[in-house]
Parts: sequence; structure tokens; C-alpha cells
Amino acid sequence: MVTAAQLYDHVSCPRRVDLDLHGDGELRDELSAFVRMLWERGASHEAETINQLASDAVRLSGLTGDERLRATIEAMDAGASIIHGGRIMADDLLGDPDLLLRRGERYVAADIKSGRAEEAGGEDEDGRPKAHYAVQVALYTDVLERLGRSAGRFAEIWDVDGRRVEYDLDARRGPRTPTSWWDLYLATRDAVRRIAASRHSTRGALSASCGLCHWRSVCTAELEAADDLTLIPSLGRAARDSMSDLLPTVAKLARCDPEAFITGRKTAFAGVGSDRLRIFVTRARLLSTPGARAHLTAPVELPCTAHEIFFDIEADPMRDLTYLHGIVHRTNRDTARERFVAFTAEEPTPKAEREAFAATMAHFAEHPAATIYYYSKYERTAYRKLQRRYPDVCSPEDIEALFTPPRSIDLYCDIITKATEWPTRNHSIKTLAKHLGFRWRDTDPSGAASIEWYNRWIETGDRKVLQRIIDYNEDDCIATRVLLDGVRALKPA
Repeated sequence: MVTAAQLYDHVSCPRRVDLDLHGDGELRDELSAFVRMLWERGASHEAETINQLASDAVRLSGLTGDERLRATIEAMDAGASIIHGGRIMADDLLGDPDLLLRRGERYVAADIKSGRAEEAGGEDEDGRPKAHYAVQVALYTDVLERLGRSAGRFAEIWDVDGRRVEYDLDARRGPRTPTSWWDLYLATRDAVRRIAASRHSTRGALSASCGLCHWRSVCTAELEAADDLTLIPSLGRAARDSMSDLLPTVAKLARCDPEAFITGRKTAFAGVGSDRLRIFVTRARLLSTPGARAHLTAPVELPCTAHEIFFDIEADPMRDLTYLHGIVHRTNRDTARERFVAFTAEEPTPKAEREAFAATMAHFAEHPAATIYYYSKYERTAYRKLQRRYPDVCSPEDIEALFTPPRSIDLYCDIITKATEWPTRNHSIKTLAKHLGFRWRDTDPSGAASIEWYNRWIETGDRKVLQRIIDYNEDDCIATRVLLDGVRALKPA
């Protein structure tokens, strides 16, 4: 049977679906505390939502699978206005929609999600449906159509903000994408069918999402054994599949002459331009060369200020909350005397978030001559959002001034991606700082772990847990300083 959960997973990684169906379950990695927290939070949010349903809602979640199938059909035949925990099936499609909602004489499906219903369309507004949500509710809609019970090709997501967001499944996926969400569903459904019919017919691809997957060790070992191209930073599944017939491994890519595949600005590989191909070859050579060193690819000009600030935030996107702002001060490049300051929202409330944000902005204002260093656009985006949320704290102009060079430097966007290359599989702050010899104090340092720790702090009030978050953030700030000093020491290739 093809299920909505399989379609959800396929959007992120077809290999996961393959291994879930055909892999050795004994080889799965243990679920992380963060993933368990997500499940618990999702279950809690669904329970809270269900408790608010009208008293005439038909509730079927306590029944067995076959009982739910029969009871769902009976409830629809009886004209139930809302069905919770139903099960529907047609041909090889099996759906467990959280809700079935009556529209006229027929039904539409709805899923309850502990995330937001839409992808961010920019910093100021929400955008299109989430693909992994869309394929799930589309499967339910397909089943309803086959049963002759569909009210139309649309569905709803009831999200973490309490919104009921309608997904028009016949709508185009975007202004530059001619296909519809229904087209995506059909392609994904058929791909899952092929995976189910053919054991191990997929290939993994190294990506940021691998860290939360229970097959990460299996996949990483497979990719390393194959010397897979996705071991190269920013070379994803699509580029790998385009290139792999002619250049199937990192070693082969490293040995090639990229100019042999380039004509003007185009290459022999669909979706890979000439500049990207040259970069991939450079990175392949770094990964393939024992003892290879990072180097500059362009001159780097950094501010020469006595006072430097290294800045990092911790945020929970599911709570839509920024809960910690960390700052390391260094004067005259004296690391022995650097000082860490943290501003924390100890409660997950707007009041606590605003106070931490206001205190951090006031702290920055006390040091107008300092240069601020941070890693990636995340901090700037978060601060623009905080300013819109709490306009009494500061103005939009204050935020733009704070994040405009030379007042501040985004090491990732302004320096690492534009002017350096590294013998590493990615360019995350964790990877690059570790390459330079830095080590986090925590045994499980990650943004996902920080969110789980904050959730635990809220539940328990254990100040040791809160201190763990603060220590982790301080290490992130120090890692930014380590990376800055490392960049200053780099030489051209």
C-alpha cells in the first residue's frame, strides 16, 4: 500500500522510503531526542486541537485499522460533519487523515500540523503550500475521488497558529513552476510505487536533513563507499544525477578537465552552469587530496577594529520564538580576555522574547564602534522579524544599520562562500570550526539539540538544562571567532 507518510518522506529523500520498505531495521540509528520531542509536540498539538472540535464530531482514533475503515464509511454515509481519526482506502492507496470535513454531500480531508501551513515566501509574508504537506492531503483527496466522496480537489491544513489554510491542489506550485500540486502528488505517488516494487532502486544523497534521519549511518557509509558526488559541498541530488553518467565519483571529477565539458556558460550537464562546475572540480580536488588546506579564492578585506563582537541566536521555529541572544566580546584580538554575554527568554512568552530582544539591542547600542560578526543570514532575518513584532524596541532603520557592513559582517555569505574553499563536505560553522581545531564542550552540539533542551527547560525548570543551552551558544560564538581568525590566516591557492 502507498501511504501519505511515504509520500511525505519521499519529498525529502526517496532513499529513506526505500530503506524503510526494504532495509534492515537492525541498522537504524536511534531516534534523537529532538525527533522524539517533535513527535510528542505534534501529538500534544493534535490532542489540543481535537479537544476543541464540536461535540458532534465522530471520533474513531481508538479503533483498530479495519474497524476504522468500516466506521469511516459508515460515518460518511450518515452525513457526519467532522470525522476524526478515520481511515480511507482505494486500490493501493491507504490514507489516515486527521480529519474529514463534510462539504455539501461530500468530504474534504484535513491534517493537523504542529508547524506552519505555508513555506515562507519572503521575510514579510507567507507563501505557497509546503510540498510534504501537499502530497499527503492530495493522497487523501485521491482516495476520496476514487470512492466518489470528494467535494473537490482541495484540502486543509490546520496549523500550529490555529489557522485553517486551504490547499488548492490544482493550483500551480509557483509563478515559475508550470506544474500543479496535483502533478507533484501524481509524480511522487508513482515514484513510491516504483520503489515498493523494486528493492533498493534509489540512491542516497548527502544533505542537511540527513542528521535527523534514522538511516543516516547506513546512507553515509553507502555514499562514502561509492565516493558519491553529493559528498561535495552544495552538490545535491539533481546535479549528481545529471553528472554521474560521465563523472560518477569525487575522484573522477577531481581528475577531469572541467573545460572539456564547458561551452560558453553552459556545460554538458543539465542544471549545472560553467562556474558551478569549476567550483565542484575545485572542491573535489580538495576532498581527494590528503592534507589539502583551505585557501582564498579572492582577496578578503575585513574591518580593522580593536573591538570585535561575535553574535549568535537560538530560536525555535515551531514556537516561533527567539529564546537566546549570545555575544562574545574581544578586544585587540586578546582571546584570553574575551567576555560572553547572554540575553535569554526564560519563558516562551512574547513578554520574555521582547525583553531579551530589547536588552540585546540596547547592548549593541552601547558598543557603536565594535564590528559584529555572525554566520549566515539567519540572524538578520530573525531580527527583522523581531522588529516587526516589537516595533517599540527599535525601528526598521536600526536593524538595517546594525546588519550593514562595516558595522557587521556575515562571515558565511560575505566571506566563506565568496572568497574561500575548504577540504570539507559542507560549510557549516560546526564543520569549518572543527576543521580549524575547535571543539564544542557539549557532546551533542546542534541547533536541533538546543531546541530540545529549551523545551526540556520549559517543562522542568532545571537550570542545568538552561545553562547547557547558554554554554552551547557561547561555543557557537567562539567558533565564529575561530573561523574569523582562520580566514585571516588563509592564503591564495
